[in-house]
Amino acid sequence: MPLVMDPAEHEIITLLKAAQWDGRRVIEIGCGDGRLTLRIAALAPKLIEALDPDAARVRLARKNLPARYRKRVSYHVGHSNKLRYPGGVFDIAIFAWSL
Repeated sequence: MPLVMDPAEHEIITLLKAAQWDGRRVIEIGCGDGRLTLRIAALAPKLIEALDPDAARVRLARKNLPARYRKRVSYHVGHSNKLRYPGGVFDIAIFAWSL
């Protein structure tokens, strides 16, 4: 039986309640294969910088990134304790499903 993530869309409902996403700058720490990144991208943020320490997962996320999101979503190999961004760059930080 295939695994179906969030068939009742509780994750999307929670994201919608958590913040105003439209036009915001988002950093996602621990993006993995980009599953959650794509859900966030559908909420119309201005940009998403998504990072994960696992290079293979980042490659998979890049491979599966739909063309419609390529101007707004960037995947990077990186660690949360070594962020290369200056303060104030992002409006929202996401750290989910990473532990």
